[in-house]
Amino acid sequence: MSRIIAGAAGGVRLALVPGDNTRPTTDRVKESLFSKLESYDLLAGARVLDAFGGSGAVGCEALSRGAASVTLLDIYPKAVTVMRRNVEAVQKAMGRPAGGAGGASAVRVLQTQALGYVQTAAGPWDLVFVDPPYVMENERIVELMRALTPKLAPGAVVVVERSSRDEEPSWGEGLYRFSARQHGETMLYYVEPDEDS
Repeated sequence: MSRIIAGAAGGVRLALVPGDNTRPTTDRVKESLFSKLESYDLLAGARVLDAFGGSGAVGCEALSRGAASVTLLDIYPKAVTVMRRNVEAVQKAMGRPAGGAGGASAVRVLQTQALGYVQTAAGPWDLVFVDPPYVMENERIVELMRALTPKLAPGAVVVVERSSRDEEPSWGEGLYRFSARQHGETMLYYVEPDEDS
């Protein structure tokens, strides 16, 4: 069982996706990630994209901590079902109606492939989480990052989660990795638009 660590919905327990099609971000990694993001003052009012949502735990944490909008994507039907349930639980704990009505943060849960969505969506996003299955080749991540780059807001940050045993992806033109942090098997890369490119 995972939980919301802090914010308006702190303590809410989140359902996990059954089976082994997803790999949840542990609460320990999530706590470190969001401490870093809060130190950058990135969460309040942020437009967030979670490209591989899984259970929705990372997107829901951003929502609890003040994100203005969160879009959660996953191609796996069971993950989409769990994401919707978790978003509803978080919004209820925050005293907000589901669906973004009545001044609530706008939350969308979509069953779609990340690259196709990014290629057609307008953006812009202030914060993007890219946490694909570890078996996904770095070339596919590079392709997604290339599509994301022109749709990032000024000062945006993309957080990419990979196995610490894998080679760091090549970020490509227009992006700069400014920080990396290892948590056991997990490596978090913090990437931003390169203003000099």
